[in-house]
Amino acid sequence: MTRHLGACEKRSEAIATADQRPGPDGPVVHLQVQDTSSGEYWLHLEMDGSATLKHLDGYLRAIWLECCGHLSEFNTGGLGSRKFGMARKVADVFKPGVELVHVYDFGTESVTLVRALEVRNGKSTVSKPIALMARNEEPVFPCQECGAPSTALCMECIYEHQRPGTLCEGHAESHPHEDYGGTLALVNSPRVGMCGYDGPADPPY
Repeated sequence: MTRHLGACEKRSEAIATADQRPGPDGPVVHLQVQDTSSGEYWLHLEMDGSATLKHLDGYLRAIWLECCGHLSEFNTGGLGSRKFGMARKVADVFKPGVELVHVYDFGTESVTLVRALEVRNGKSTVSKPIALMARNEEPVFPCQECGAPSTALCMECIYEHQRPGTLCEGHAESHPHEDYGGTLALVNSPRVGMCGYDGPADPPY
């Protein structure tokens, strides 16, 4: 996907159109975002360099993470990691090759790696601080009962019965387990099944 975006004609056209708008140019940062648990979930974002880490934190919460208003932070990862304040401007933090770790919820952690791939000088292609250029296709999990593509998840099956917990629409409707609040919708997020997560905010993010 990184190679594709570098050669994408539609992206080049969008950048050329944006650069014709009035106003000063500035740094625009291409960020690759990936969950560190499975690596199946990823995003390619383009972010106005004058926006802050708070904007990026809010975006990750909206599209992937927010469940109960937990604390979060950006750091350099590993022992003795350095933390970055949410008011820091993206262009001041992210240079090509720089990686930061984003942690949401310090009880049931969701950990995301954010890497700067490129910084171009120009204008953002959207009016918001962040443009979503690409994301992973939603993983397909077989229903534990029939093997059909799943749409729901049963946490009681996972924790109490050591089963996958994945259920197709039909088996989710008739599933008897209620001790964990019933089934959850399977969505394109690495936080599925964690804490009180029940899905992303409504787009646009």
